[in-house]
Amino acid sequence: MAGDGDREQVVLVHGIWMMGAVFALLARRLRNCGFEPLPFTYPSARLTLEDAAHQLARFVRERTQGRVHFVGHSLGGLVVLELLAGEANLPIGRTVLLGCPSSGCQAAEQLSRSRSGRMLIGTGLPRWRAERGITAAHRAEVGAIAGTLRFGIASLVVRLPLPNDGAVTVEETRLRGLRDHIVLPVTHSGMVLSTRVARQVCAFLSHGRFAHA
Repeated sequence: MAGDGDREQVVLVHGIWMMGAVFALLARRLRNCGFEPLPFTYPSARLTLEDAAHQLARFVRERTQGRVHFVGHSLGGLVVLELLAGEANLPIGRTVLLGCPSSGCQAAEQLSRSRSGRMLIGTGLPRWRAERGITAAHRAEVGAIAGTLRFGIASLVVRLPLPNDGAVTVEETRLRGLRDHIVLPVTHSGMVLSTRVARQVCAFLSHGRFAHA
């Protein structure tokens, strides 16, 4: 399926226990920036990262044409990185990671100590290898946005060093090979709703860098 005229397509990949509909506001803002957003929904708690990346690759081949960009929130960012590390033949554009624990996830480590916690975090997070993210960041232009407002359910059940967004620390969003990195006063779940985040996503997808000024 071709893009809408000259609009470059952006595949939006949600985090755990979410659906593509969570990107409704961000999708509208991306359209206003001149992009064609395509939300991707997958069973995030049941699939391994490898299986989720395979489903994403199939989605890209069936629904896009030409260069395609990605925005991945939280676990969705790891799915995108897994795709970038494993698929060398797709026409990949730029990628923005939102609150993505690309270098590790202390919250997942803490939750995995209990049966209920393991059910909550699913099968993908515990198996993530930061080396895959480094490979991906050297194959494509990847930028990351981190948050510093600690709020949400996760902040009530895990203890994380500051600064963090309630689920992921700022340090966990840093990955060797990133083209750019920016820290904003937003919560983990609030990233997909934030106007400020949307502006930065548009900036990176358009220019390969965030608007730091």
